[in-house]
Amino acid sequence: MAESQELPISADLLEILRCPACVREKEGLLKLVKNAWLVCQDCGRKYPISDGIPVMLIDEGDKWVNTSENDLPVPPPRPD
Repeated sequence: MAESQELPISADLLEILRCPACVREKEGLLKLVKNAWLVCQDCGRKYPISDGIPVMLIDEGDKWVNTSENDLPVPPPRPD
């Protein structure tokens, strides 16, 4: 039996979102981590998903860039 885990955002949105810091010069592809974070595969910035809304602010991604994926809190803290 396949495990069906509901995504915190729509699959269509996940497919088109890109890291705002990287998208002009690189692909800025994001991967979903812990079903609560979007992590840029180019720069490593980590963007929280808060109440189903990705917080795609570069400053927010910068806060978590040095945090390992395993150490990201779930649920993410609310942005300042």
